[in-house]
Order: sequence, then structure tokens, then C-alpha cells
Amino acid sequence: MKPVISIVSPVYNEAEGLAEFTRQMIAVLESQPLSFELILVNDGSRDASFQIASTLTVDPRIRVVSFSRNFGHEAASTAGLRYARGDVTVLIDSDLQDPPPVILQMLDKWKEGFQIVYGQRSTRAEETLLKKITSWMFYRLMRRMAKMDIPKDTGDFRLMDRRVVNAFNALNERNRFVRGLVTWTGFKATAVRFDRAPRFAGKTKYNYAKLIRLAMDSITGFTTTPLKIATWLGIFVACGAMIWTIVIVCQFFLIPNYRQGGLTFLAAATLLLGGVQIFLMGLLGEYLARTYEEVQRRPIYIVDELVNFSDTIAIAGPNGGLIAEAPAPLTSAGGA
Repeated sequence: MKPVISIVSPVYNEAEGLAEFTRQMIAVLESQPLSFELILVNDGSRDASFQIASTLTVDPRIRVVSFSRNFGHEAASTAGLRYARGDVTVLIDSDLQDPPPVILQMLDKWKEGFQIVYGQRSTRAEETLLKKITSWMFYRLMRRMAKMDIPKDTGDFRLMDRRVVNAFNALNERNRFVRGLVTWTGFKATAVRFDRAPRFAGKTKYNYAKLIRLAMDSITGFTTTPLKIATWLGIFVACGAMIWTIVIVCQFFLIPNYRQGGLTFLAAATLLLGGVQIFLMGLLGEYLARTYEEVQRRPIYIVDELVNFSDTIAIAGPNGGLIAEAPAPLTSAGGA
């Protein structure tokens, strides 16, 4: 039977807490008189996450998608949404920082007619001051540059109506920013506020290098504003250099015995201009690299194994996910 609710959860090295996450999620979902499925997407975990997830599939409502290697959180979220069959789909991480009971509040908002319901963080437990500041800056910068109403203080935890998921699945760019793509669809949205809990087990997989990469992908994927800023910066520097040249010429002709001792200034100006040029070249390189990767048309992910998917095939566009050799599922039971 087709499920009413699909829960999609990317999994990467979450062996310590995966069983508890599944237990809590099932308890919450069983409190509702609605059929459901739980899709765990193993993103090339190096621990026993896949083995643990596979043992959980004795419950036919739990389904597992396993990648051939680590393709990243955005790819795992994309795959899960493509396999989801429910009238409504919830995207949630498996580390229990986003409390499963909040899903019930999201369902209430969905029943009121909202097609997207964001989980908006009121507090963020166990996060450093630097992480909170950079997150605060990122969301507000994206809202201004991308000119999209990206909700502040939200992650990927959200509920999406079937129409939203279908629209999302039609988008096939390789460098993905899931929360931005969902917002881009433009459907009727609201937020549910909650207190973000500390991790149940393990440690975060998002270090600052990955967060910077995600920020670059989101900015270059949704706006050309940095290129426009680069143009205006070039004009500003050129005008400043022209004005300074005029000042030096006037001083040379109008001030008796004028001697320009500006070697220090010249060196500083050279370094400044050199730095600006290198920055602009790097910025152009980011956009060019995105174009290069999109032209290659490689899949976003490759599926290695499917569990409890005997009645389902992958949904993939021309740049979508591939199934390697379509191996036989470990169990033959279908979803709920």
C-alpha cells in the first residue's frame, strides 16, 4: 500500500545512534493513523551503519538505499526524495538533533494547507559561538544575494507535500543546495519552531571546510551577485587609481620642489590590486568549475544496494542517480 508519510534520513557513520533514531521515529509515526515508510540513505558509511540499517528492515516499512561511496549529504537527501512515495515527505537527519515529535506539528500545518513546513531552530545546543555567528551571517547574506525567502535558522529538517517533492525531483544540477532548491520551488510555506538537541551519539560530520564548500555551492548556485559585486569592485578600484594619479600629477606641477616618496604606498597598492585580481580570478573560477561539472553530466550518486525495494525503481533524470548492476534486494518485502 502506498504510504501517506515518507521519512527520508541520510546516514553517514551513524552506527552508534541509528537503532535509537529508528525506534523513536517509529514510535512517533505509529501514534498517527496513517501508513508510513522510513527511507534510510547510507551515504557510503565506513562504520557498521549499513549493516545495522539492513537488520532493521525486518520491518517492511523501513527501506534502505546504499551508495557505492560517499557522495555527500545533499546527494543522499536527493536520492531519498526520489525514492519517497508518500503524499507528504519529511527530510530529517539521523543524529536525533532534530526531535522526531516535531513531525507531528509539521503534519498539523500540512493539514492546514501548507505545502512546505520548515523546522526552525529556537536554540542550538552544543554549538560553538563561531558556528552560531557564521550561521547567522550565512542565512542573512543568502537572503539578500539570492533574493529568495530562505528561512533563517533552518536546516534540511522540513516537511514537503507531494507536489513540492515532484518539483524538486525535476531539478538535476549536480552541485546541490537542497534547502535552497526547495525554497526555489515557491510553494506555500510556514515554520515550526523547536529547540535543537545535542547529538545522541558520535560527532558531527560537517567540519568548517565542508560548511565553507556548502556555502560556496549555495551562493554560486543561486545568484550571480558576486560577479556583479566583482564588476563594481573593479570599477571602484580603477576610479580610485585614476583619482590618485591625477592628485600626484597636480602635486608634481603645482607644488615647488615636490618629491614623491611613495615607495611604501606603491608596494601596498600593488599588493592590494594583486589581491583583488586573484580574488576575482578565483570567483570566476568557481562559476567556471560549476559549468564544467554540469557539462560532464555525471550522475549525482550511484546506488550500490537496495533493501525492501523489490517493487520500486530509481527515479532519475538525465543527470540523476544510477543503479550499479541493479542487485537483488536483500529482502523481498515491499514498503508499507
